[in-house]
Amino acid sequence: MRNFRNYEIWQLAVDIAVSISTLCKRFPKYELFALSDQLRRASVSISSNIAEGASRTSVAEFTHYLGFIRHFE
Repeated sequence: MRNFRNYEIWQLAVDIAVSISTLCKRFPKYELFALSDQLRRASVSISSNIAEGASRTSVAEFTHYLGFIRHFE
């Protein structure tokens, strides 16, 4: 199994999630359960997909999970 914590892309994804969380704290209260919640969940899913893909046995499966990141570009 690959150690996903060693990948620079995973570390960047975690940094993005932290930045998004900090940014969302500035949003108005009425956005708490709408836009900010969706942004936080999406940003966390980037690092989660990398971690899940790293647990796969083949390079093709790992690449498949990394492909999900393209949706965030």
